[in-house]
Amino acid sequence: MTFFSTKKVSTMAMNEKQVSEMLDVLVNDTTIPKNIRKALSDAKERLGGKDELNVKVSAAVYLIESISDDINMPPHARTQIWSILGALESIKQG
Repeated sequence: MTFFSTKKVSTMAMNEKQVSEMLDVLVNDTTIPKNIRKALSDAKERLGGKDELNVKVSAAVYLIESISDDINMPPHARTQIWSILGALESIKQG
């Protein structure tokens, strides 16, 4: 008996929409400081822009990396941000 489907499933492969949804969760989390939520919101707007994919992703990565070491960031948010950065990097390379 097979437990896996015949379709190729990749847990790491994400698209812009999924990353945008992950950013929405963090932007709406009131336990995260306002400056961090603002940077995440700006990154989400960049992803939704009309530029080329690499330009959008690079701009979003730049904005998110600028706040990734913020000392006031809750641990759960830092983990999610690392996941988002990893997903963005895979989109950029993909």
